[in-house]
Amino acid sequence: MRAVVQADGRLLLGRDQFRAALGRGGVRADKQEGDSATPLGRLALRRVLYRADRIAKPEAAVPVEPLAPNDGWCDDPTHRDYNRMIRLPHPARHEELWRTDAVYDIVGVLGWNDAPVVRGRGSAIFLHVARPDLAPTEGCVALALADLRRVLAAGLTEIETFAIAGA
Repeated sequence: MRAVVQADGRLLLGRDQFRAALGRGGVRADKQEGDSATPLGRLALRRVLYRADRIAKPEAAVPVEPLAPNDGWCDDPTHRDYNRMIRLPHPARHEELWRTDAVYDIVGVLGWNDAPVVRGRGSAIFLHVARPDLAPTEGCVALALADLRRVLAAGLTEIETFAIAGA
C-alpha cells in the first residue's frame, strides 16, 4: 500500500490523513547529504527496526527487526559503508540508531539512494517517530507513534513525496 506525503505535512493513506513532520530543508528532487531536505519521489519501505526494550513489535507488511545498542547508520559519503546500517563502534561519521529519545523507537528504512548508493546524494532517510511538537526532521518523514503504528499495520510498502502542497 502506498502513502502520499504532501509538502504541507499531510500523509494520506487511503481515506486516512495524518500529520507528518518533514525535513526542514523542504522536499527536493536534488537531495544532497546535509541539506536537511526530504527527497522527492517514490520511496519503498525496505524494513522496520524497533526498540524491543521500549515498545512491542510493530505490525508491518515488510520485515521487522529489533535494534541493538551497537546499531548505527553511516552518513559519511567518503566511506564505503555510506548509507548503510553499520555496527558501532565505526571509524566513519555515523548516526546512532539506539537513541536516548524516542524518535527511533520505530524506524522504517526508506529506499532512498540505496540501489545503487551514490556518494553525497543523501543517507539515513527514514520513516520514524515524530517529536511531540512535530518539529522538522533532518530529511526524514516522521509521524506520531500511534499514527506510525497504524500506517505500518495498514500494510504500508511505499511512500511518495511531493514538493507542492495538495499535489
